Amino acid sequence: MAIAQLTIVPLGTESTSVSKYVANCHRVLEKDKRVKYKLTPMSTVIEGELDVIFEIVRKMHEVPFENGAKRVITSISIDDRRDKRASMDQKINSVKEKL
Repeated sequence: MAIAQLTIVPLGTESTSVSKYVANCHRVLEKDKRVKYKLTPMSTVIEGELDVIFEIVRKMHEVPFENGAKRVITSISIDDRRDKRASMDQKINSVKEKL
């Protein structure tokens, strides 16, 4: 299972606020039950099969355009560990155990 960190930045909008674009992007995640996700103050973290993550990111990337953005910058970081099963919770628990 892969874990991806995703940031979508709409440009060419009427306001410097992006929360409405973030909310609209998250509607894509709410509808798709194949992944687990967490919204953070600076990005969204998605956990699931890599092909599914790419499919969802593509849909999310289109949302700002559909809502009037003239340009969209999408940044993705992927942690695809294949030697053992990883999850968002497991990664956090591993750090907490060491604190």
